[in-house]
Amino acid sequence: MTETTRRTGGHEYEHPQGTPAPPYAAPHAADVHPEWPPPPAHAPTAGTGRRRKRPGGPVTLLAAVALVAAAVGGGTAYAFQQLTGHDTTATDTATPVVAAGKKGDVANIAAALTPSVVEVNATLASGSSTGSGVIVSSAGEIVTNNHVVSGASSVKVRTSDGTSRTARVVGTDSSKDLALLRVEGASGLKAAPLGTSSGVQVGDTVVAIGSPEGLTSTVTSGIVSALDRDVTVSTDEGRSGQGQGGDEQWPFQFGGREFNGDTGSSTTTYKAIQTDASLNPGNSGGALIDASGRVIGINSAMYSSGSQAASSTDAGSIGLGFAIPVDTVKADLAKLRAGSTS
Repeated sequence: MTETTRRTGGHEYEHPQGTPAPPYAAPHAADVHPEWPPPPAHAPTAGTGRRRKRPGGPVTLLAAVALVAAAVGGGTAYAFQQLTGHDTTATDTATPVVAAGKKGDVANIAAALTPSVVEVNATLASGSSTGSGVIVSSAGEIVTNNHVVSGASSVKVRTSDGTSRTARVVGTDSSKDLALLRVEGASGLKAAPLGTSSGVQVGDTVVAIGSPEGLTSTVTSGIVSALDRDVTVSTDEGRSGQGQGGDEQWPFQFGGREFNGDTGSSTTTYKAIQTDASLNPGNSGGALIDASGRVIGINSAMYSSGSQAASSTDAGSIGLGFAIPVDTVKADLAKLRAGSTS
């Protein structure tokens, strides 16, 4: 696991008043979120026969947009979302946020996704835990690892602009090492586009963003080293978020061996994406991103050879990190939003 622990002591489209709404009205280009496809180039062709007068008003407009949205999706669906005032959610689209000509450009990926990754600080009975989280809705929903917030009495998140906000734990799933937070009173936050992990291949370029050792918005890069790795982590609330032997490295099992300490007897195993992008304590819950700027995983564990007795040259990431596939995350979101605390 890769969070850091510090122990205690140390605009809507409107028609002029009284004007009937047309059967279709494309939103102004400026109203469409850049992550969504543009609206249709032409309005639907009018049918033949006698033209009937239609009543104006927002209900007619919403009905017309909703019908077209069901047919074409994309930008029109987003316009309907805006008209009804629903929050923008990352799972609504997997549209790349990096231009095709900039695919794989780490600087562009970092610029696009850094505002969607936060630092997570949890207050525990025995001290504090620092990890990372990924914003998945503009209303302030944030996905992180369960082990980052397990047993927390309070949680704060810090966005890339340095703003600190209070958050609450909405739901947890220790079997998948996932948790959902919600920032109180938040609006307008930038949700990360969630891609798909089913098409990920070994050798794909990836970028990791998180807060190792509390260093907010740290960016590293690498490749996918392997897929479907069985990683085992602790589900014991008393053990999650606790460093072993004081070295602040988080225990997990892989390949029949234990790393970074003892995971204890209460554990869970999940299939992970292995990466050589540098991960360090505090990266837990951060984003693993593909070359098009879509989140494909939630970073969850890393192996470090460092210990109290090891020299500084031996400590830190050695390019052996693991991430929970984003398809697992998306499948679990409804459960987390419902307030499950398994």
